[in-house]
Amino acid sequence: MNFKSLSFCGLLLVALCCHSSAAYQIGLGRADCTGPPVEINFMGYANLKQVGRGLHLRQFARAFVVEDNNRKRMAYVSVDAGMMGYGVKREVIKRLQTRYGDVYNNDNVIISGTHTHGAPGGFLMHLLYDISILGFVPQTFEALANGIYLSIKRATENMVEGRIYLSRTTVLNANINRSPTSYLRNPAEERAQYEHDVDKELTQLRFVDREENILGAFNWYAVHPTSMNNTNKLVSSDNMGYASLVLEKEYNANKVPGKGKFVGAFCSANLGDVSPNIMGPKCSLSGNPCDILTSKCPANEGECFASGPGHDMFESTKIIGERLAEGALRLLNEASQEDYNGREVTGEIGCIHHFVDMPNYNGTTYNPMTRKIDKIRGCQPAMGYSFAAGTTDGPGAFGFEQGTLTDNPMWNLVRDFIVPPTQEDIACHSPKPILLATGRATFPYEWQPKIVPTQLCRLGDVLIPAVPGEFTTMAGRRLRNKVSAVGSATVATTFDVILAGLSNVYSSYITTPEEYQAQRYEAASTIFGPNTHTIYMDVFERLTRALLKGETVEPGPQPPYMNDRMLSMNTGVIFDGHPLDKDFGYVKQQPLKHYKINDTVHVTFVAGNPRNNLFHEKTYLTVERKINEERWKVVHTDASWDTRFIWERTHLILGFSDAHIQWKIGPNTLPGEYRIRHFGSYKYILGGIFPYEGQTQSFTITED
Repeated sequence: MNFKSLSFCGLLLVALCCHSSAAYQIGLGRADCTGPPVEINFMGYANLKQVGRGLHLRQFARAFVVEDNNRKRMAYVSVDAGMMGYGVKREVIKRLQTRYGDVYNNDNVIISGTHTHGAPGGFLMHLLYDISILGFVPQTFEALANGIYLSIKRATENMVEGRIYLSRTTVLNANINRSPTSYLRNPAEERAQYEHDVDKELTQLRFVDREENILGAFNWYAVHPTSMNNTNKLVSSDNMGYASLVLEKEYNANKVPGKGKFVGAFCSANLGDVSPNIMGPKCSLSGNPCDILTSKCPANEGECFASGPGHDMFESTKIIGERLAEGALRLLNEASQEDYNGREVTGEIGCIHHFVDMPNYNGTTYNPMTRKIDKIRGCQPAMGYSFAAGTTDGPGAFGFEQGTLTDNPMWNLVRDFIVPPTQEDIACHSPKPILLATGRATFPYEWQPKIVPTQLCRLGDVLIPAVPGEFTTMAGRRLRNKVSAVGSATVATTFDVILAGLSNVYSSYITTPEEYQAQRYEAASTIFGPNTHTIYMDVFERLTRALLKGETVEPGPQPPYMNDRMLSMNTGVIFDGHPLDKDFGYVKQQPLKHYKINDTVHVTFVAGNPRNNLFHEKTYLTVERKINEERWKVVHTDASWDTRFIWERTHLILGFSDAHIQWKIGPNTLPGEYRIRHFGSYKYILGGIFPYEGQTQSFTITED
């Protein structure tokens, strides 16, 4: 062999080596999916009084797309939304297939809601979940569908060769178990395997390109985004969304929220019984502890509320969000150190999907207590009495108590007037006393889903079960352990398992069979009865085995198409008006001439209804700093933590309204000259929607 041939072979080996260093094609994307910020009820607390009045933090959809060397692909989206509806996913897949053909399908796209309780509802297409929103809201549905689609589209267009790393860290002082007595129902030997009664571990997937430049990070942590309580009326992505903003700000220097290449997401896990209100539940008037079993307070001591670590819900949201972000940043900073405990994710990609008819599910399971095979079956959906009691994050009404095991003749009359359960339903759900026989209710359409999607994706040696509801701590642990054990037994690989909560459809809660017996809120909201979790364990065991063996499964029965049956009591914007001497955008309240750090600027504009234009990828406001005589720089938008956009209807008949803008001047604000601008659209009384804008006079900020 001559020297030239040897040189050629050497170059070829180098080229092959360099090429193999990139395990996957990776893309990340983000898109604005904010729903109507005013006049629409929020989804989560089922509080008819919680109607949007403005905007604090915008909603975003954050996606990663990964493809292996065999051109197998998966997409994962985490959405700042209460949960996910199957109608939304179906619409997203439809739009993706219009653009990309069969590259994306029901099997390989996971859409997971963060579970914020501070965002508009009306997109789930099941009456029980939309009734407190006064029905279906097309504007919310479209905002979510388009934002999710755009996030996947952008991730697809940004795909580059790269690597994926998995790492974990412990985050303390960010969550507690809100039903600790139910958790104690689980076997002592099982509980002894865990230090805490909630998961304290944050799991991170870090995405980098060929040169190890970071593209983004997705983080899973078990906590309810309920730092913002049921009195909040400003759209908010809550603690998980704020954590994302903090993480993205670290890597997207000098960018306003929602902008920049780095994508940082915080995703839901087994959060069913997990609260961020770590100061625990107390009686609101007396400050005394609530009853630990019923979460009730004695007469004249108020309601049982759990609170966060801050002096109000905004500060609590910030504290919890910062603790989550600090955990994620700790992992990212450790990635370049020698003692980094993470590992590279390697292997092929694959996904499997199966619709399950839960009420008609019949199967078997091994009972370790009796050492026999038990038959398992599902029930028609139903909600128990303790569902109406609410949780310590947001109490219910009418004197209902958590842990209720007996029914009430008066409430049974109300229930039976709506739709009565059958004796079979009552026996099937026992010991749950049925308050609402939702599975028997069909007018004007389904009240709760009966057919649910189950989905499992393989990202190399990581398995991601996508579950259609809120798994409690132990329910999630059992599923992760089952999927991991079945995976390792099927192929000679050790798998890490990441549970993706609230994915693809919402079917309320999933407790363990032991927790179900206690009938606290989570158990009363386990809608398919005491075998719900056991059924999912059975289904995901079969999905895991089939996926890893390369087998196919039947798609299962399709959920009903109900888009054409949706009803809504939400009225649209009729028209906007303004005083004769004050046009849209007129500044009714100007800022002061001078402010200091930590002051709050308050300004007011004559406004149109924000529902006329949701300003996706834009903003209702900007805070701008003067750079020179000709240039102003945007330093904050309505997606920034330090700003609040509040809308007020000032005259119903004439259609007058005001936009109040607040800016809390943070400690890192540079001294200088500033102004605030407002952007909006108004609806003309004779038809048509037209843009307007307004601008305040300038003001100065000094350090002292």
